[in-house]
Amino acid sequence: MSTLAHTMMTAARSADSGLAGPGELDRYPYAEAPAAGRVGASIWDGSDPELGRVGRRAAGSRGRGLHGQLVQQLGQMIVSGDLGADRPLVPEEIGQRFEVSRTVVRESLRVLEAKGLVSARPNVGTRVRPVSDWNLLDPDIIEWRAFGPQRDDQRRELSELRWTIEPLAARLAAGHGRADVQQRLGDMVEIMGHAMSQGDALTFSRADAEFHSLLIQLAGNRMLEHLSGIVSAALQVSGGPVTGCDRPNESSLAHHGRIADALASGDGAAAEAAMRQLLAVYPEVERVVPAPREH
Repeated sequence: MSTLAHTMMTAARSADSGLAGPGELDRYPYAEAPAAGRVGASIWDGSDPELGRVGRRAAGSRGRGLHGQLVQQLGQMIVSGDLGADRPLVPEEIGQRFEVSRTVVRESLRVLEAKGLVSARPNVGTRVRPVSDWNLLDPDIIEWRAFGPQRDDQRRELSELRWTIEPLAARLAAGHGRADVQQRLGDMVEIMGHAMSQGDALTFSRADAEFHSLLIQLAGNRMLEHLSGIVSAALQVSGGPVTGCDRPNESSLAHHGRIADALASGDGAAAEAAMRQLLAVYPEVERVVPAPREH
């Protein structure tokens, strides 16, 4: 059991590597904004002094080295509103502020552009895009919103979206008798039980995330599978009304077990009902999401 618990994979997350391809570095030239556009206080004035050097805040960055850390910090600042669309993002200023090379800045801006957070145009420069252009299904943006000023809205929206995705996935998964995946689901429930008895919340959460990712894969719907990153991101967001899976408890473990049993027996209705019981209803979403019916 301990070997399986420590070697299990975490749920897959869609993350752009962000590495620039040949000929792409010049998309963010240092002289991209006219001097007149930079008159006045710097956009960095008044910002958190702890953001002054990227290496100081490595925790939580999923990227590679300084590049990943800079993506994390700029993304958080954009999503929180600290970096707005009123001033251009000048790579030279970013490099000086965060003490990183121009290559790191360019790669980071490229990743943020892929997420819809910024756009780079000739003679205009790099600017923050409106929220309507952001890829709100991107796991990084989900996390940044969940721990920023929009935390309540993000967690409510995640909860509502999961109520749409996962009960359907559970019903569909019951019709696909893949023995290997069924076994893996059972393994995750066993790992969760073992981790809970040991007070190991980290292993519990990783097994929980893989359980839900596997279930969506088992549904056999590629469009649903594409949304598995949302579920994985939601499970990593704690401290808010997301699901009863956030904290290890007997009730959560029992519901996971019922889902696995229903899938093993091919009972789609029971699997769907058990999933609805697992996804707790909070007052914030009660008007949108009906409470689970007893069967």
